[in-house]
Amino acid sequence: MLCQCADGRLELLSHGCGLAIVSKKILRVSTLANERAVRILLSVSRFSATHFVVQEMLQIGVVAKLCLVLQVDSGNKAKEKAREILKLHAKSWSNSHCIPFNLLASYPTSG
Repeated sequence: MLCQCADGRLELLSHGCGLAIVSKKILRVSTLANERAVRILLSVSRFSATHFVVQEMLQIGVVAKLCLVLQVDSGNKAKEKAREILKLHAKSWSNSHCIPFNLLASYPTSG
């Protein structure tokens, strides 16, 4: 609930391990935990995604984890949200070796 507001997202991003902790819960706890963790990442991606945050997501493995969510049985809601996050920042992550080429081809960058 906290990440639905700007102050909550700021607190999460201010914590040195905030994004990493949320990402770590994906595919480790339950389908419901997957959905909630990906929802938090989507909220950050939509409303608080500075260049630094987007690069941090790549460096700490959030992007790779989102790609994995698309490939395994993790719940439809989590997959939809993971797909949306990847679409939002496809241009920033297009040169990353963490994202398989077939996924990049599925999400062409705009502009």
